[in-house]
Amino acid sequence: MSGVGIVLISHSRALAEGAADVASSVCQGGASVVGIGGTDDGQLGTSLDALVAAIDKVDAGLGVVIIADLGSSVLTARSYLADSSYTVPGVRLADAPFVEGAVAGAVVASTGASVDAVLAAAEEARDVRKS
Repeated sequence: MSGVGIVLISHSRALAEGAADVASSVCQGGASVVGIGGTDDGQLGTSLDALVAAIDKVDAGLGVVIIADLGSSVLTARSYLADSSYTVPGVRLADAPFVEGAVAGAVVASTGASVDAVLAAAEEARDVRKS
C-alpha cells in the first residue's frame, strides 16, 4: 500500500487496534493504518520501540501522521519527533480526537493526499459537532 501512513498510539492495545480497524474499514483498506498500545506484558502504557516499528511499517515515503490518545502517548510521540536519530522524514503528530481523527485522516489518506492534507483532515475532526 502506498500513500501517507497513519499510526494510532494509545495506552490500550485493544483501543488502538479497534480504532485502526474502524478507520481501515471506513476507507475500505485504502489507507495504511496501524494501532499500537500497551506495554509488552499487556499492561496499560506506551512504548517508543513499538512506535518506531509502527512508523517503519506504514511509511511509504510520503509521510506518516501519528494520532495519540492522551498523556504519555503524546509524550512518546513527541519523544520520537525530538530524536534526530530516527530517519523517517515527514512524520507529524496530529492534535486530533483519537477515533474521529483516525477515520477522517484515513479517508483522506486513501485518496492519495499529501501528509499535510491528512494531518489537516484529522485535526479538523475535532471541530465536528455530534449534536
